[in-house]
Amino acid sequence: MNPYVAFVNGLVQHHTAAQALPLGGFSGPSGPAGRRDAPKVLIFSPHPDDECVIGALPLRLMREQGMRVINVAVTQGSRADRQQARLAELKAACHYLGFGLVQTSENGLAGINPKTRAQQPALWRAAVEGIAAILRAQQPTAILFPHDADRNTTHTGTHDLLVDALASMGTDFRCWTVETEFWGAMETPNLMVESSPEDVADLVAALTFHVGEVQRNPYHVRLPSWMIDNVRRGAELVGAQGGAAPDFLFATLYRLRRWQEGGFDRAVAAGRFVGCLDDVGAPFGG
Repeated sequence: MNPYVAFVNGLVQHHTAAQALPLGGFSGPSGPAGRRDAPKVLIFSPHPDDECVIGALPLRLMREQGMRVINVAVTQGSRADRQQARLAELKAACHYLGFGLVQTSENGLAGINPKTRAQQPALWRAAVEGIAAILRAQQPTAILFPHDADRNTTHTGTHDLLVDALASMGTDFRCWTVETEFWGAMETPNLMVESSPEDVADLVAALTFHVGEVQRNPYHVRLPSWMIDNVRRGAELVGAQGGAAPDFLFATLYRLRRWQEGGFDRAVAAGRFVGCLDDVGAPFGG
């Protein structure tokens, strides 16, 4: 007798049932937008929906620390016929979570990838200047953007875009940088942030507002499983090989550093676990 048959069958049943649940249209927002004078966290999202996928940390910073979270829509997708629809979906998702929203242009930036950076310097320079203008205007305490090996070319392009924009800001500009992962796992994350079941449910619900995307691929129902697997990986990548795993069910991995004097300064020498009962602002010195 296999004692895990019921466990696995239960997962199958719940996953199947979840795909029949409604998409978007829920009342909200689920959390406060934050005081206008509160410290700001900017999420530089390569695509509409990334703000939900990697949103565990900013959601907690908003809800627990009173910080103001603003999603910057770097692109609105590559399909011109869907860019305005994706913007509408993004607005609804951000409203549900209580995030602000800034557009980079009417339809988002185009050509945000390593090829454009190498072969079209004028186009790339204009994009960098646009991002730098947002950084100057918002003066964020922390920014989130993909790590440099996140596989999807728009994700790696967004990483390069932010690094180039930061480098253009001068040596007086400083902020915390939080690199994220989705398509490609980081080799050196140093921060694992636990999410409560309530926060995970809100991130999944917000993700369903991206109706056109989750209809073709129901990745919203797989988000909790991804966050569960992050605990397995993070236990040894953020912690120590062979070390005990924290008693988390859901978590997201990040790489926390600080940008100052024109470059990255590794701010967290050792990995850190932040549980639901821990001070989520502590890694940022607060």
